[in-house]
Amino acid sequence: MLKLTSTTDPLWIGRALANMDDILLDHAHCEKKAASTALSLIFRYPDRPALLLPLSRLAREELSHFELVLDHLERRGLKFVRQKPSPYAGKLMSIVRPLEPARLLDTLLCCALIEARSCERMKLLSEHLEDPELSDLYRGLLAVEARHNTTYLELAREYFSQGELTERFHVVATHEASILREAPDVPRLHN
Repeated sequence: MLKLTSTTDPLWIGRALANMDDILLDHAHCEKKAASTALSLIFRYPDRPALLLPLSRLAREELSHFELVLDHLERRGLKFVRQKPSPYAGKLMSIVRPLEPARLLDTLLCCALIEARSCERMKLLSEHLEDPELSDLYRGLLAVEARHNTTYLELAREYFSQGELTERFHVVATHEASILREAPDVPRLHN
C-alpha cells in the first residue's frame, strides 16, 4: 500500500462521529462512484488488457460495498438521497494531465490515493465508533480498501516504470495533502 504524505486532521474523527448519518450517506455515494470510476476506465482503455479483469472485479466489490452501506442506512432508518459531494475527488482529479499516457498514470495514482485515504479514514472510524455494527462495518472494509489501493498501483506498474511512478506519485500525493488542508468543514468521508 502506498504511503500518504499527510495524515488526517485529528479534528476530522470528532466531526465524523457527530455526523455519522451524513458520513454513511456519503460513504454509499463514494462506493457507487468508485464502481463507476473502475467501469469508466474499462471503457476508456479497452486496448489495455491488464486493466480489464482487475477493474471489473474491483467494480463488483465496490458495488457490493455500496449495497452493504445501503443496508446500514436502512437499518438506521435513513434513505439514500442526493447529497452535495465533497470537492475532494474532483479537486484531486484536476491534476490529471490531458494527454496519454500521462492521463492513465495520473488517473491510476489518484484512484490509489483515494483508496488509501479511504482506508485511513475507515480505520479511524473502526477504532472510535461506539456502535459495534458500524465499527465492524469499517473494520471489515479495511483489507479490501487496502487491496484496491494495491490494485491501482499494480496496474500503474504494468504500464509505467518505477521511476515514472515514484516521481509522479510525489506530485499527486502533495496535491492530495493540500486539498485536505483546505477542505471545507463538512462531514464527509473525504473531507
